[in-house]
Amino acid sequence: MTNSIYYILAICAGLALTAQAGVNSQLRTSLGNPVMAALISFMIGTFALMIYVLLFQRESIEVLTNLQSISWYKWTGGLIGALFITSVIIIAPKIGAANTAALIVAGQILFALFLDHFGLLGFIQHTFNMMRLAGAALLIAGVFMILRN
Repeated sequence: MTNSIYYILAICAGLALTAQAGVNSQLRTSLGNPVMAALISFMIGTFALMIYVLLFQRESIEVLTNLQSISWYKWTGGLIGALFITSVIIIAPKIGAANTAALIVAGQILFALFLDHFGLLGFIQHTFNMMRLAGAALLIAGVFMILRN
């Protein structure tokens, strides 16, 4: 199987993140508190994942016995996610969906190039080359075009 399905899923994830920013911003408006909006968002997500595991992956519950052997930094994904979601809830209503998404993409591209170059955090190593740098430059140029309104 080719990687096409993963490319499509990545685009869908981008669509979902943009919708999530709007939905969570509306939740913040209703609650009047960005941190509570993020907490509720994570609670709903956690509940949905628990239901999914109980219905479709019961056998995977046994992996929980290995929790103590997991390196400390591997636990930070939830913290990073909480910081990300809370930041987007605060930022998106102030600067808009496109500006928020564009700046997030710029940050992702820059850090992804760094992670790929050194093969950090389990990513396949892709060293810097002119094509990757040119692609990143074009994406970041697009970000600045979006920000110019």
